[in-house]
Amino acid sequence: MSAPFSIPGRLSVISGLPLETISRKRRAGRVDELCRLAAQQAGNRCAIRTPARDLSYAELDTLVSRCARGLRTLTGSSPAVVGVAAVLDPAFAVAYYGVARSGNVSAIINPFLKAGGLVHVLRSAGTEVAMVTPELLRTLLPLRSQLPRLRHLVLITAGRTTVDADVPTLTDLAVQADVRDPADPGAGGPTGSQEDLACILFTSGTTGAPKAVPLTHQNLIVNAAQMIHAHDIGGTSVMLNYLPTFHMMHLNAATTAAATQVLYHGDDVAGSIRVANEQQVTHFHSLPMRLSRLAADPHLDELALRTTRALFSGGSALPPQNAGRLSSHFGIPVVQGYGLAEASPLTHLDPMSAPRPGSCGLPVAGTECRVVDVDTREVVPIGVNGEIQVRGPQVMTGYLGQELTPEIVDGWFSTGDVGHIDADGYLFIADRLKDVFKCDNYLVSPTEIESILCQHPGVADCVVVDNPDEFSGAVAYGLVVLRGQADTAEIMRFVNARVPHYMQLRRLLPVREIPRSHNGKVQRRELRDGLWAR
Repeated sequence: MSAPFSIPGRLSVISGLPLETISRKRRAGRVDELCRLAAQQAGNRCAIRTPARDLSYAELDTLVSRCARGLRTLTGSSPAVVGVAAVLDPAFAVAYYGVARSGNVSAIINPFLKAGGLVHVLRSAGTEVAMVTPELLRTLLPLRSQLPRLRHLVLITAGRTTVDADVPTLTDLAVQADVRDPADPGAGGPTGSQEDLACILFTSGTTGAPKAVPLTHQNLIVNAAQMIHAHDIGGTSVMLNYLPTFHMMHLNAATTAAATQVLYHGDDVAGSIRVANEQQVTHFHSLPMRLSRLAADPHLDELALRTTRALFSGGSALPPQNAGRLSSHFGIPVVQGYGLAEASPLTHLDPMSAPRPGSCGLPVAGTECRVVDVDTREVVPIGVNGEIQVRGPQVMTGYLGQELTPEIVDGWFSTGDVGHIDADGYLFIADRLKDVFKCDNYLVSPTEIESILCQHPGVADCVVVDNPDEFSGAVAYGLVVLRGQADTAEIMRFVNARVPHYMQLRRLLPVREIPRSHNGKVQRRELRDGLWAR
């Protein structure tokens, strides 16, 4: 990737390559056309591989059309919102593209949601049909009275369930559509604008209730092209998906390139390396917490990657020391990126040829990034922390159901993240805006303190939050999981000797574990509230 450029004055406003650089990769007009084009280009190529089966692009496209026809028997001709549980299974790809081909809008559901969260996302999106797992179905049935718009339930995957046998599976829908209309009219999908609504994502909810993010076909298609261009993904690429859920970003990117995805489940991180070698994986995608476990695995020295070109980490920050250990051991780059649901989700990627430790990379093609002062909203100089703003064709125009979205001004989306841009345009994330605090009027990032804490050999895990202080405004408190007989007072001295006075820990409390979400993110707001209550 070529270097980005900055505007005169060395202010932190950085642009990626021109959008025209990815024009040839944006052949589809609608999301469901991605699998149709892949089937035409490489129908016999494996699209998704699991231990149970291979699914070719031709088979995927056929299943998508059958799913679309089945859905139209439930929704009719008027567009409806269809919830789709993002399980790491080929069924997600069939359902996701099938919803688009049926002329409906998908709402991507986290399959790990509990009752309250499930009701919130389904209600926020106005969901009329929900494709769920057997586990989610059991959670959802007692909640139907709270969801008056939800008319139909479908099992996205087969599985044992003691619930109502009348709930059809995704396969049942397709079979019923075949029986009713074997001629398959309209299987090519609807026509419409690229600006039509295609998908609803939800924010992570780490600083409040998840918001519904409407994304167009254009948003999603552009973002897929941005990703495959930045990381050189093509038809011969094999992408290992070692994530807890199936994110449409990885699916859309692989399908755009007609690449192969290998799905890997389980907690055996060493096993993921063996699978990567067996399947000749070129791009290895995982979570920071799993890669951190791999870096700490006592058998790491026995592992090697033969065909993998890079390890890709996303979802939260991967500690630089863990990234460095993996990169040094395997002899390949460990690459991070940055994005948000509001940006489809990708805005930055570290180039494989020149990743920068601790950074999440450069803006992807057609994307601008700047950093503004959290109070004055003026653009700050390079190297200065402030709120990160992004602008590009993958960014939403506003949250669902909100007439005004104050986070977006002149196309610039205020991300709520704090960080800085270096002189070469690389973005560095410090923290969430709602997690940073001011001590003695200095901006303090809990994550920066945590990075020092993690360097102490007596610390297995940690989190830092702000605690109100009548003189300083707020001060840093830490929760720490200790290794062995480590002493908290000694650890505090270690940290406080390495940070300025306003970042020093005032208290360090030992705990058994640090609560995290399914994708490894610390629930800092809940921890802070609990600490304040104590």
